Amino acid sequence: MSQKSVLITDDSRMSRMMLSTIIKDLHPNWVIETAEDAQTALALTKTKSFDLFTIDFNMPGMNGLDLAEQLKPSFPNAKMALLTANIQDTIRNKAELIGVQFIAKPITVEKVAAFVGN
Repeated sequence: MSQKSVLITDDSRMSRMMLSTIIKDLHPNWVIETAEDAQTALALTKTKSFDLFTIDFNMPGMNGLDLAEQLKPSFPNAKMALLTANIQDTIRNKAELIGVQFIAKPITVEKVAAFVGN
């Protein structure tokens, strides 16, 4: 399988580490970058290209849906997933509307594998 580049954006260090570990176990040759907030994620996308994004919804500053909306025009073919414990229909519907997969926390190997492909 070809090498892909993943950007994990989550204000929880534990979530970033967990996602990184799961993705690395599934795809050892993929490149994984992490960002603790939307501003850091946007800065990284100025200098690098990504194939997949996992984005936490609840973060300080900009929320994950707003970040996804900003990333979409620059990465129209990238797969994006919104990871959140906030499972309100309005958030789920908005994610669907902008073409972002919705993954409810807690994060599991199965949920991540289904998103990234194994």
